[in-house]
Amino acid sequence: MTKEAKFKRTIWEYYRAHRRPMPWRRARDLRDPYRILVSEIMLQQTQVSRVVGFYENFIKKFPDVRTLAGAKTAEVLKAWQGLGYNRRALALQRLAKEVVEKYQGKLPHEKEKLVALPGIGEYTAGAVRAFAFNQPEIFIETNIRRVFIHFFFPRRQKVTDTEIVRYSERTLDRKNPREWYFALMDYGAMLGNSTQNPNHRSAHYVRQAAFKGSDREIRGKLLRVLLKEGTKKVRIKKLLEDFGDQQEKSKKRIEKILKTLEKEGFLIRFAQTIAINT
Repeated sequence: MTKEAKFKRTIWEYYRAHRRPMPWRRARDLRDPYRILVSEIMLQQTQVSRVVGFYENFIKKFPDVRTLAGAKTAEVLKAWQGLGYNRRALALQRLAKEVVEKYQGKLPHEKEKLVALPGIGEYTAGAVRAFAFNQPEIFIETNIRRVFIHFFFPRRQKVTDTEIVRYSERTLDRKNPREWYFALMDYGAMLGNSTQNPNHRSAHYVRQAAFKGSDREIRGKLLRVLLKEGTKKVRIKKLLEDFGDQQEKSKKRIEKILKTLEKEGFLIRFAQTIAINT
């Protein structure tokens, strides 16, 4: 038996015994490309355990692409609060509007059309094609990368994704890519919980900066305050005082973050006030 064949047998055997139940893996969800898309956008840079509850609530509130496209932006952001990386929520709604306008509310299955949509890169397009349309795409994410490094590069440092892709192409189950990727991800999650993370040996590994005290943390707090106010305008001076301190440098940091949020479409600025973009 070849090394690749042993690898496939190991992955499938583990999956049959330990597959993880997830809401987006249910049959009715797999039949709806929109639901797969929502799950993939939520899972970008976010752990599965955090996504599950948000996914269920989001789908109840916005059950289809037309509902999401027609919703108020503030309502979409409220449903996303606590999940982090709020840009994803804006991009997802923009995508929904484009799908309604260009594709009559049906998510396209062609990769080039998917990549052209807001918030979708090569990875997400490949994942949507594999999971929603059961197409034999090649793509790599954290758990998948971990599995291939563990099995095929046990003593190597600086393993590139190009090297991993070669093994991914050789081992891909082209008749059932959807479940094969489920199996790979489940095995990768197990490795992440039980061994030293093989991804540290990836050439693409980057240690994430601390969240506490970061601009990301401040962005989230500012959005929560403004979403709580609804359509009410908030004085910019008050935000600077509440979120900064007496140091001018700190106030300039808050002002810069507010300007970035405005540029990204989260906020609308008036002369001396600012409000959430509804």
